[in-house]
Amino acid sequence: MSKLEGNGRWQSKMALTEHVEQYEARNESASSRPTPAEYELARDFMLLPHLLTMLERSMEEIKHSTNILRRLYLIATQTVMNQLHKDINALRRELSKRNIKVIADEQMDPVIYYKIICRGYEERFGIVRDVVRSEISVRLTKYVADIAKLLEQHGK
Repeated sequence: MSKLEGNGRWQSKMALTEHVEQYEARNESASSRPTPAEYELARDFMLLPHLLTMLERSMEEIKHSTNILRRLYLIATQTVMNQLHKDINALRRELSKRNIKVIADEQMDPVIYYKIICRGYEERFGIVRDVVRSEISVRLTKYVADIAKLLEQHGK
């Protein structure tokens, strides 16, 4: 907030029209950049499909396993995947509502690049694979903890 806002003079005739237009144009161009919260939404939108792919692969391995708890693992994995689909759809709706598009760009060996288009502002965003792995691990831990709570509640 600038010194001109909130003092009452901004709305008066003291400000020239061209100055008001310049001020508003400057603020509009700054507001088209994604906020930190919007970057976080975009990052989540980039990460969650990778987690979904990992879970799908894991589910295929579990199906061909001879483990006695195979059915439990399949149900737990499917439950996590269902929640993940809901989260991805919620992220997609939120990004659409904020007029933000996230497009996969290219994958160089250590970095995955995406293009973020936010209200006309375009930026290339890269995530290092190690960061992707650690973030996915944190997210998976959260989803598994949610499943564990459900199992504990059901068992009581």
